[in-house]
Amino acid sequence: MSYSVALTLTEGGLPEEVDLPDSVAEALVATGVMTASRTATPGRWEISPANKVGVVSAAGVQVSVLPKVTIDRIVFMLGYARNPQHWRDTAVDLEARTGLPEALAYALVRHSRDAMWRGLLQGYVRVEETSSVLRGRIRDAEQVRRWFGRMVPLEVAYDDYTVDITENRLLLSATLRLLRAPGIHLETRRALRRLRLRLADITPLADGLPLPAWTITRLNQRYAPALAVAELVLRSTSFDQRFGTVAVSGFLVSMHEIFEDFVCTGLRAVLERRGGRGRPQWRGYLDVAREVPIRPDLVWELDGLPRIVVDAKYKAEKPAGFPQADLYQLLAYCTALGLADGHLVYALGEEQAAVHQVRGTPVRIHCHTLDLRDQPAGLLLQLESIAEKLIRHQRRQRMSPEDVARPRVPSSTGLRDGLAATSRCGPAADRLTVDDA
Repeated sequence: MSYSVALTLTEGGLPEEVDLPDSVAEALVATGVMTASRTATPGRWEISPANKVGVVSAAGVQVSVLPKVTIDRIVFMLGYARNPQHWRDTAVDLEARTGLPEALAYALVRHSRDAMWRGLLQGYVRVEETSSVLRGRIRDAEQVRRWFGRMVPLEVAYDDYTVDITENRLLLSATLRLLRAPGIHLETRRALRRLRLRLADITPLADGLPLPAWTITRLNQRYAPALAVAELVLRSTSFDQRFGTVAVSGFLVSMHEIFEDFVCTGLRAVLERRGGRGRPQWRGYLDVAREVPIRPDLVWELDGLPRIVVDAKYKAEKPAGFPQADLYQLLAYCTALGLADGHLVYALGEEQAAVHQVRGTPVRIHCHTLDLRDQPAGLLLQLESIAEKLIRHQRRQRMSPEDVARPRVPSSTGLRDGLAATSRCGPAADRLTVDDA
């Protein structure tokens, strides 16, 4: 399909001015693919990429937001987060692919072809059905409940060796979703149709239900790259709907979730080699009355006590009037957990590596950065290095109950009077307070 207007934005890039009908601009903004503000010229809008990447089309206008991270790196992060022990990196050249749906469709076809060259994977599936012949065993309670003691038909249960297993169902469902997505080239769409025909005997997953659980094993190892792409596709937001009078279709992916899962999985694997237990999405409360919940991305416990708290931030949170929201959040986590050190991990380019010493408290907030342009092996080495820093800092004494209960800097002074920053990026590494900035 050709579009009268085709706009390409890059995640984190500069805004652009374009002519759009008001109804179309408002529909595109409602999908979350971009933000828009009117200019002084009627019908002209200043648009910027929002918090998701992908493609959205509305009334002849297609907006593509390209990720600042290469597609193969995204696929690696998702696959590693799923199972770091069994994941292996299988590269597919995606650099020439413009647009996220096109790149994912191409990757799914290539990885699926490599996975299926020996035929479709088979496995045992538990089947419970009504049958006229005995197979497996009779479900006695169900037989009595449904047939009141009759001998035929039979309620049976058995294990069937079939291709209609979770792995193949995931690949088929991802193929069907991509066939509905905009922004896919005709040649790639034909390859998707051929893949759908090869999976003709498979049952697609039901829409709206959680994805089925699966684990990479020796038997399905060859499916791992294709399954990583399929899960990324199925975790995306795909839609065909109307906003007012405008029909909109789209395919969008949240990079925040992928980055958070990858960082927490990698750090947890390194930390747990030292003992203790890493707890992703740790649940607790900020206040004694347990009315204000907190949920750090990762808490590492040793001897039953929290020792390290980490929050992963793909993009720095800077809401209007509250520009250091991430630091306030980590300060709250440290206070509630009684920790003297808290850690933020950013994608490189969003924030600089630094250490912030909070005035009037023993709390230090460490900002680490992860360069997502690095090769997969390099990314894992970066996480190893960050984990080593976390281990070193956790050896400081935990805050005593008296430290936690002691009154702090009055809240009205805000972060400007409450934090002192020590930058470790510049060559001089001079100590600066926020007042000096």
